[in-house]
Amino acid sequence: MAVTIFFHKIIATGVPKVRREYPVYSKMADACGQVLLGSGLTVLSHPVMYIKVLIQVGHEPLPPTLGRNLFGRQVQQLPGLFAYAKHIIKIDGKAGLYNGLAPRLCAGAIGTVVHSTVRQICQEKSSPQLPGSKPEADENALKNVAEETTREMIARSCATIVTHPFHVITLRCMVQFIGRETKYSGMLDSIVTIYREEGIWGFFAGLVPRLLADVLSLWICNLLAHVINTYTINDSMSHTGEIRNCSQALTGFFASMLTYPFVLVSHLMAVNNCGLAGGMPPYASVYPTWVDCWKHLSREGNLGRGNSLFFRKFPTGKKYVVDEKRFF
Repeated sequence: MAVTIFFHKIIATGVPKVRREYPVYSKMADACGQVLLGSGLTVLSHPVMYIKVLIQVGHEPLPPTLGRNLFGRQVQQLPGLFAYAKHIIKIDGKAGLYNGLAPRLCAGAIGTVVHSTVRQICQEKSSPQLPGSKPEADENALKNVAEETTREMIARSCATIVTHPFHVITLRCMVQFIGRETKYSGMLDSIVTIYREEGIWGFFAGLVPRLLADVLSLWICNLLAHVINTYTINDSMSHTGEIRNCSQALTGFFASMLTYPFVLVSHLMAVNNCGLAGGMPPYASVYPTWVDCWKHLSREGNLGRGNSLFFRKFPTGKKYVVDEKRFF
């Protein structure tokens, strides 16, 4: 379509000025750059997410070992990230660390496009500031933060909803490692399998807690950052920009910690009772709703399971079952 419009302009008005067409190509270049950058980060971080998901569903293929905590005391610890990665490589090779990468790359690319498109639409519908007008007063700063956060929330929520089916396929491809299944072997086969066994709603298993995690994390992060930047940082301080960026990163980390149980419940519900050993009894319980899953994890003290990949503490009151490779 863009090419057709371009040639129509040439016929009607002659060769167009480069300055007129540059914003269009600039936006396309920015979108392509974001997709490529996101894909690269996804490839680099995929093994970490893979191991994290397996820990979240309770798979512990290696027995606890005697180690030392941060204070030097001898404690029983669970294998960390590198020991878990070596175990996967021993079984499936280095390529085994990238199970579920293809649907995750699709989710990332589509999510980036949807997010930027919806964000641009929301930005265009918002009231623009007139040229030469004075900046907003300090008492309206909180209102501006709320409006900006609302636009970002809408964009993120749309991207999450659209890409959640690929997220479900990614998680199920990963969890197959537990039972050594091949049920979800390809993108098209996975789509057909989910639709045939669970219907259209199977593609949105675990969506509600995931949306809650995104929304709550965004609001907590932005509001906390606003409070810190407004009441603890002033323009007279040196390196103000770096300090504000640091506060934004810290509040984001804090928000992700608070909303982690929603992420855990979302991942468990995405694989719950889907025909894989990692999501069915006796390995895992069957939960009618995500609220039931939350209550069960809360009773067992497992709402933080998988939150840490290093210095993993042996769960109190639990017994390691060697045959089933989990705690009971």
